[in-house]
Amino acid sequence: MIAGVIAGITWALETIILGIALAMSPFASTEQAVMLAPFVSTFIHDAFSALWALVYNGVRGKLPDVVRALGTRSGKFVALAAVIGGPVGMTGYVLSVNNMGASIGAVASAVFPAIGAVLAYFFLKEEMQWYRWVFLLLTLLGVYGLSYSPEINITNFWLGLVGTLMCAFGWGIEAVIVAKSVQDPLVTDEIALEIRQTTSALVYGLVILPVMGGWPFTASLFAGTGPLIPTIALAALFATVSYLFYYRAISQIGASKAMALNVTYAAWGIVFTVLILRDTSVLNPITIACAALVLVCGVLAAADYKELLGNG
Repeated sequence: MIAGVIAGITWALETIILGIALAMSPFASTEQAVMLAPFVSTFIHDAFSALWALVYNGVRGKLPDVVRALGTRSGKFVALAAVIGGPVGMTGYVLSVNNMGASIGAVASAVFPAIGAVLAYFFLKEEMQWYRWVFLLLTLLGVYGLSYSPEINITNFWLGLVGTLMCAFGWGIEAVIVAKSVQDPLVTDEIALEIRQTTSALVYGLVILPVMGGWPFTASLFAGTGPLIPTIALAALFATVSYLFYYRAISQIGASKAMALNVTYAAWGIVFTVLILRDTSVLNPITIACAALVLVCGVLAAADYKELLGNG
């Protein structure tokens, strides 16, 4: 459970830092840049994350194990999970935000623990007690409260709905596949992370960016000398740490519990918005109450009281 909480904290840090990068002039210079920003930033982000994971596994002498794991059935399933959770899930998130507004998009990204919990129940036989369902639903309501805006601008409801489903199912399915794959002793959480981030970066770089005509813009970002690329690299470092602890939580306590803890990033994001961005405008009764709801209920949704009390 501690690993799951750390995953949520570091993902909140990643989100804040990546948000700073997306607000920099190269991503806001033209209409095309704004459209390409989520996809280009995700490609650069995942590529750097794959490099950070490569360094981590290299220092620990695990690179031969990564190659060996790629040849296993479980390793191939992690690669599949990367495609489902990365390009499919993230593209769905972008579609949702662009067509239904940021608040609805944030809710879409937070619904995945519920989808994942249902899938984990059917495919992994993970028990989900009734009180954990209640706490999970309260967590999601808290996330909605943190992201809700009365100025919802829906431009294309059906396309946004497709994106919402892609996001929720993509991220939920990814967690379930990873949970099954890391049961293989040859595919540890560190190795799964390397496979995941490398696969995601390759799919973005070889498929999505060429289709969108995004490579010239991507190359131009590396030609500059500003802080943009280092900022994304820093965000990728926190993302790598977050995924490492998230996968560790999945392998140790199961997919449904790990997802409930991971989604607390929405509340931690409020904390870091105040501490890092010095933005105290978020400190109003609604956000404080919702943040507390997310943090408390997220932990309770991951708690199995029979285990905590030594099976009664």
